[in-house]
Amino acid sequence: MLEKINLKEAVNAVEKLYVYDKVGNLNGHILSVVNVENRTLDFHIHEQSDELFYVIEGTFHLETDEGLIKIDAGEFIIVPKGMRHRPVVKELSKFLMIELEGTLNKENSGDLYED
Repeated sequence: MLEKINLKEAVNAVEKLYVYDKVGNLNGHILSVVNVENRTLDFHIHEQSDELFYVIEGTFHLETDEGLIKIDAGEFIIVPKGMRHRPVVKELSKFLMIELEGTLNKENSGDLYED
């Protein structure tokens, strides 16, 4: 069955910060929307798959061993598997995240992820 998803509507329907709402599944990858503000996660590495951050609204920085990269609304960045990274979010930002099922967990999401 086909289902059309409006990302802005989906992320705006998430009432709390840091709650990952699954909006799709693509070939074993989970698509989730989340609202984040004033949060810097610990550095971590995904060994099995790349990770995509698409900024629906707001802005954030992705920190790697090479420094900070700013990502604005309408932009996305793909973190290659095996790269040490962490998101650094100051202002309210709304994301779509795409990652291999099982990649996102309490250890790398700020302890609020629920399967």
